[in-house]
Amino acid sequence: MTETAELVARQAPHATAPARRRRRRGARTALLVIGALAAGGAAAAAAVGFGGGDGATPAASNLPPATAPVTRQTLQDAQTVDGELGFGPTYSAVNRLNGTVTWLPESGAVVSRGKPLYKIDNAPAVLMYGDVPAYRELKSGDEGADVKQLEQNLQALGYRGFTVDGEFTASTAAAVKKWQDKLGLAETGRVEFGRVVFASAQVRVESLEATVSAPAQPGSAMLKYTGTVRVVVVQLDVADQRLAEVGAAVRVELPAGGTADGKVAKAYTVIEAGGQGEEATTKIEAVVSLADQKAVAGFNQAAVDVTFTAAERPDVLTVPVSALVALREGGYGVEVVEGGASRYLAVQTGLFSGGRVEVSGAGLAEGMTVGIPR
Repeated sequence: MTETAELVARQAPHATAPARRRRRRGARTALLVIGALAAGGAAAAAAVGFGGGDGATPAASNLPPATAPVTRQTLQDAQTVDGELGFGPTYSAVNRLNGTVTWLPESGAVVSRGKPLYKIDNAPAVLMYGDVPAYRELKSGDEGADVKQLEQNLQALGYRGFTVDGEFTASTAAAVKKWQDKLGLAETGRVEFGRVVFASAQVRVESLEATVSAPAQPGSAMLKYTGTVRVVVVQLDVADQRLAEVGAAVRVELPAGGTADGKVAKAYTVIEAGGQGEEATTKIEAVVSLADQKAVAGFNQAAVDVTFTAAERPDVLTVPVSALVALREGGYGVEVVEGGASRYLAVQTGLFSGGRVEVSGAGLAEGMTVGIPR
């Protein structure tokens, strides 16, 4: 590859910048162009210069062997990857209580705030909503985000007489006693560690990890659960992290045909353990929410294609990437062919997509003809 070709290649970037079960078919990159496209290569012509500044005009015999029009269109930098339609990431409900497992929900059951997730010695471990996991006993004098979550849940369940402020006061303890009384628990005013399981919202029981009548050991998984709303989970290479911007719109192709609109609800880093003798790999996992749940109501788990649009340039001038020439003065230009002669115009490049590139510059207009260098 010539020095010039290497320079153009560097200036023509590619479209780059919980317990998990994964099905990977490999990412497929699709750089889409809206509008009429002309095929374009990636090679560059030899460096040229403007000379005296009035534009070099090659003889007719030196005209480029091929030409292409300057078009005005919308360029999109899009990438299509494999996704998994289902109820989202799977989490484990870990027991913290001693005793015997006396009740478990059925797989597929939906558990909401204030309801038992499982029972130990016939006493419930209750689901409440919050992002901070339970990690200690809660009692008078305690402060923190977990206390505030507890108070928010007690209030949502109809208990009053305390302030939701993250401080476990005597008033909070009084509300706890009323809650304990309703559940048939000892009215201590203290929430023992493991009596409450926090999740972000209501949960769907994915599978059971324990059995009724078995000993309940602190630290053992009782069940696995997911969310209750269908979403799409996608894993991306770290180099494609820009695609997983929260709020970004995506298009999901459904197994039975048709598409569904979605947006990136959250994204986070996951580490995938390598096989024997292989290193762990880092991935970006994105959860895509779907606006039309009816469109996906028949799917509990399915493979789907998800198209992310990383960038879009509407109504811009474009030429084939192969029409770019490197200028001795620096930057890039195109060879404009007119009336049996040609001249060079300096251009600024923008988005590269589908073999074409966004260009702008003085004197450049839609409909012009540019040369494709040898």
